Amino acid sequence: MTLPIERDTGLSRKAALAKARQSRRPSRLGRRAGTAAEPDYPVAEDAGFPGLLKRVWREAAAAPDLPSAVDTLLTLAGHVPADIQLRALPVADECALKILFGRSWRGNGRIAGPAAAAAEAAGDAEVAGGTEAIRDAEAARAIGAAGEAEAAFLGEIGLNTSGRVVLRVPSKGPLSGEEELVGGVLRVPWSGRDLADYQAELARATARLRESVADCRAWLTAAGPDGRRDMLETLKEAARRTAPFVLYSGDRQYTNFRDRNTLTGKTLWPGHPDCALSSLAPIPLELWSDSDVLMVACLTLLVRSAGFARIEEANGTQLTIDHVAHLLERTRLAYNGVPGGEQVPPAASARVATLGDLAEAVARRRREITSKVQLYREIHGPLMHKIERVAGAPAGDARRLEADLCARVRDRLPVTGDTLGELGTALAASPGWLAEPHGEFGTGLESLVYETVRAATATFDADFAMSRGMRSLTALVTALREQEWAEIATWDLPHFFCCVVPTPEARRYFADSPAQLADVAWSMSARMQYNSWHFLVGNLPKSPEIAARDYFVPPTIPDIAYYSDQHHHGHVAAKVRFSIRSPQSVEVLGRAFNGFVDLRLLRCEGLPFDEQDLLAAHRASGFIAKATGLAAALAAEGADFDITAFDTQWHWEKIARPPR
Repeated sequence: MTLPIERDTGLSRKAALAKARQSRRPSRLGRRAGTAAEPDYPVAEDAGFPGLLKRVWREAAAAPDLPSAVDTLLTLAGHVPADIQLRALPVADECALKILFGRSWRGNGRIAGPAAAAAEAAGDAEVAGGTEAIRDAEAARAIGAAGEAEAAFLGEIGLNTSGRVVLRVPSKGPLSGEEELVGGVLRVPWSGRDLADYQAELARATARLRESVADCRAWLTAAGPDGRRDMLETLKEAARRTAPFVLYSGDRQYTNFRDRNTLTGKTLWPGHPDCALSSLAPIPLELWSDSDVLMVACLTLLVRSAGFARIEEANGTQLTIDHVAHLLERTRLAYNGVPGGEQVPPAASARVATLGDLAEAVARRRREITSKVQLYREIHGPLMHKIERVAGAPAGDARRLEADLCARVRDRLPVTGDTLGELGTALAASPGWLAEPHGEFGTGLESLVYETVRAATATFDADFAMSRGMRSLTALVTALREQEWAEIATWDLPHFFCCVVPTPEARRYFADSPAQLADVAWSMSARMQYNSWHFLVGNLPKSPEIAARDYFVPPTIPDIAYYSDQHHHGHVAAKVRFSIRSPQSVEVLGRAFNGFVDLRLLRCEGLPFDEQDLLAAHRASGFIAKATGLAAALAAEGADFDITAFDTQWHWEKIARPPR
């Protein structure tokens, strides 16, 4: 790791390296890293997603009737919209759930009619497996109570360890032999009429899917070898530069997530033979599986509609043309709801070429409306699913939050104004103090970041608030002038900072320990330093050194996350349940750096943040970005300053040993 030398500390390179070998954990300051006999704060083996799935299964198994159990499974006990799970089902399971329970993503999620009524009358379910098993005689009595003298077929429904609802249909064997289940299964009686209705529904759905695959093959054939090669290269780059996603095509899973990778990502390097995209390149299109054909066509349409990030809006669902058409239509309607500009007409059909035109029209409309409205994403953490939203105008709540934040900031900083815009204007009129000592800090920029973050913690009733950035804008300006892309690519985590400010009361989530609270805050700070490192070079020309380095496409719109304490190990340990992330672009020497700074708010429990919270928070992060841009301009004019606060020692002193 390349370490920046703190010029004013007098540290030699040897001393700096010795310091680097010390633990960065605030409660272990001065001790050598890696010497602890065991983790200070062990996390339960089933913490996060595994624990949630166990709780969901227990609730489903205890449900008073089968339809209630299905609702519990589809929503993961109220943690995700049912629509996501419904769109995760392969064709046979989708048809079965529609016939047996009247549940489908095609429409409002519920279908009225005899099948739904019969499902509501289905009564109790058998829970098979483990201590929750119900004897066959009890299952027979439940079936009898449903008005069936004898079930024509006894199916199953369960939950697998990926969080997907899975069903045993007549063509499948027991789920225990095909799926890694969370618990047992619920027995599902099928009547003779159910079987007949299912057969007809499955025939229609299978024919529709077959036609869709043929259309995709024709579209890929028309693209020619060069066009398909370009698609694969684009999608490989998307998988490499995008946050984790898990997608399905039939029973096949496509993911860049952790150790089960099937696409280029953290585990599989570009060109790895196990990457589904890399393996397709030399293979004739005629030999591509139907799943691969759908995967390439669907992902290409998604990327063309909004770049790599659109893929995450399909997270946890099936890659089918019907689903892509549904997503694009939902997006078209949302964009057309913004007044002015050219409206996007609906697609004339669900053929791939037609949807390709719609995807490009949606992308054009998106670029047009971004200056008029605020786009953001909802993140449903258990399934990592994202939904793009068009925010409404700031209302009373957002204005109240902004006024409160401004009052707190005015009391601590030399700025005036009743809104964050006015504070930014006052700051721009006299920015020199940002590069000079202010209060307890070596620079006014540090003071502004801290006071804004501290105010945000109180204003938004957050357990933690934080903001990140670069320690030396002077060094960045110098490197940009010399076009030292290779040098910037070598900069490591110590070149970045993150100021984390918890409310003192947040220690109640961490054994009521100020020391543990400081350690948690520092772990967040270190992770945010990584995020800055991970995004920075995504804004630079793709020299060989930049292209070879790990990075994600920098974020450009804010998001609200629900139940994000599921998969990310750091989020699980730090109990990051509800959050707002508000990234901002900063201009340095005329170059826009997307995602250069941000403001993050999080709550460990309680109510989630809402859209009005997000709108006010985004204004606050814009104020920090404004200050950072002004400081970068001072550096470009010759000011020489670094951010030295917000390290381990600072977080220890501020959190574990606050002034009395």
